[in-house]
Amino acid sequence: MSKLKVTQVKSKISEKPNQRETLRSLGLKRIGHTVVRENDAQNRGYVNVVRHLVHVEEVDE
Repeated sequence: MSKLKVTQVKSKISEKPNQRETLRSLGLKRIGHTVVRENDAQNRGYVNVVRHLVHVEEVDE
């Protein structure tokens, strides 16, 4: 199964509280921080909420 490599590229300071919580749920803490998550419906939904703040790549493992 493929995975998602998610990198935060913009600040969360001026964003809505639900978007800040979504970044926290993904495990992102600061600009430039990268996490690798499973490619499932839940994580795709998280990424969709904050798509303007993150860069996403598919990674095969």
